[in-house]
Amino acid sequence: MANQRINITLGTAGHIDHGKTVLTKMLTGCDTDHLKAEKERGMSIELGFAPCTVADLEVGIVDVPGHEDFIKTMVAGASGMDGVILVVAADDGVMPQTREHLDILTLLGVRHGLVALTKIDRVDAARCEAAARDTRALLAGTFLEAAPVLPVSNVTGDGYPDFLEALSAMVRSIEPRSTEGVFRLPVERAFSVKGYGTVVTGIPVSGSIRTGDEVVLLPQGLSGRIAGMQVYGHDSDAALAGQCAALQLRRWDAGAIGRGNVLTVPGYFEPAGWVVCALRLLAGEPFTLRNASQLKFHTGTSEVAASAYLLEGDEARAGQECLIQMKLSAPLIAGPGDAFIARSLSPVRTVGGGWIIETERRRLKRTRPGLLDDLRERRSAVRTLDTFIEYAIRRAPGILATVAQISARVKAPPELVRETADRLAGQGKVIRTASGQMIHTDSSAEVERRVRDLLADYHQRAAGSPGMPPDELAEALGVEGSAARQLVELLKAQGSVAERSGRLALPQHTETFAPEDRKLLEAIESLFRRQAFKPPKIDEAAAAVGTSEAEVARIADILCEHERLVQVDKGLLFHAEAIAEAKRRLAAHIRAEGQLESVKFKYLLDTTRKFAIPLLDYFDRIGVTQRVGYTRYLRR
Repeated sequence: MANQRINITLGTAGHIDHGKTVLTKMLTGCDTDHLKAEKERGMSIELGFAPCTVADLEVGIVDVPGHEDFIKTMVAGASGMDGVILVVAADDGVMPQTREHLDILTLLGVRHGLVALTKIDRVDAARCEAAARDTRALLAGTFLEAAPVLPVSNVTGDGYPDFLEALSAMVRSIEPRSTEGVFRLPVERAFSVKGYGTVVTGIPVSGSIRTGDEVVLLPQGLSGRIAGMQVYGHDSDAALAGQCAALQLRRWDAGAIGRGNVLTVPGYFEPAGWVVCALRLLAGEPFTLRNASQLKFHTGTSEVAASAYLLEGDEARAGQECLIQMKLSAPLIAGPGDAFIARSLSPVRTVGGGWIIETERRRLKRTRPGLLDDLRERRSAVRTLDTFIEYAIRRAPGILATVAQISARVKAPPELVRETADRLAGQGKVIRTASGQMIHTDSSAEVERRVRDLLADYHQRAAGSPGMPPDELAEALGVEGSAARQLVELLKAQGSVAERSGRLALPQHTETFAPEDRKLLEAIESLFRRQAFKPPKIDEAAAAVGTSEAEVARIADILCEHERLVQVDKGLLFHAEAIAEAKRRLAAHIRAEGQLESVKFKYLLDTTRKFAIPLLDYFDRIGVTQRVGYTRYLRR
């Protein structure tokens, strides 16, 4: 029976020449020193990938180099690890790189591991026990504190049964990586194979990919399709996050591809010059971070120089956690939640690490109101996809969000965002609009509060008005028209807002007028009703009711708000009943005759061309009629 292949990658870590590569060969049967330079120097320069069968499960092993010069390669390998074998030689014991690798593994979020105490064939029992004791002291307070320290000899095989049993238990305890996100593979190596083309290797950090799928190489922007692939050294038609993969891409130049590039799917990622991060400085390092401090920034397989700018305070000391933004010397591709390592330039050492919150196109101003609260919330949200999707919906710039917008921000496929949003809706955290857009219930409550406050203020200022014009409300909310309309429909469905005469009001609002205004309203409306198809101008109405033109204009505006008067043309108002009657006569004539010659309309209304033609034009504009030359037809 074939072994079950799962997407778990183990890694080795530890000081140079402590036996990592030999241990990997013993476990896998593979020699991961695959470069000629490695053979000559007897050390691993590049990451070595090999399949390993543990408890009938086929997992990947990354053999990580230990020399200080290649620490960046170690970071690249560790960022893809689910579990680690920390290697300590019994004759040397704990060494500087042992400590630094443990720090890096901790900062990168590795949570599973065990310790192989190698070269026990070179020392006596007392020395072996002393090395084990020193190692346990090193592990105190770390994620490996409870991990077994297992003596083993790569030469005689002593200790291997216990070591393999512990390794099997560790592998069974690791949850395979989720493959739900967008596929992304930080490139480890690229090389050409005669007859096959270019091969790109690495460990996908998210998602999955299949033969034939379209991919893009960033930052180059090179597009192509996967022609074939191997996983753990075997031919495969799919590669998952957490698996050591080699992907075949024809017609690409291997020489133009290298570590730090990223292979992903189109439409989600772009090179960024700024990253906002949650940083923890190592407690044991005498290092103070100040604004514009120069660092080496490692994430995935990328290593770039960076200037660090604090978002909280003016400096951070060893052992502290802080929010920072990094200005990168060269753009890189990264995603929310990616782990990173920060190293000082002189002396060169690891000083801290953490995770990327999000990439940015420009520097953030830390004095911007609400920025720090938002970043602190985002810092926690990006650790899991569900919480980040909920955060992105709650903080959507336009209040309402589409699935496509959230998908692009959280770097997750639309179907996954849709499923998560449906689950959040079932939990009462997200509301769907009629058009399928989403709003968080927190945002909905805040919008409702703001709308009620705005309407209450408007009613106080214009007590006689039926309500606030929708465009005015949208502008006050700072929301574009389409989104504002959907929000209003949502609030209407909830009973928080009423619509009257095309305006928006609080449900309990009742128009109130001063006695003198009510008398004037009745007089002016009565005048326009009587002169239905020959309505007065403002000055004529003022003379008829015995008041000023300004007062008539003010009252006419109120009547228009209440849809009692209708403005047909500039300076030309009709009573709403007159409009309705004119429309009835117009429609009846065209239904009977098939059409209406414009000149005849004035006879239908017993009015003059001065009033008839503007009315016909008005009916054209609102979609009642269609004009062809001087003839009108009813619109379908």
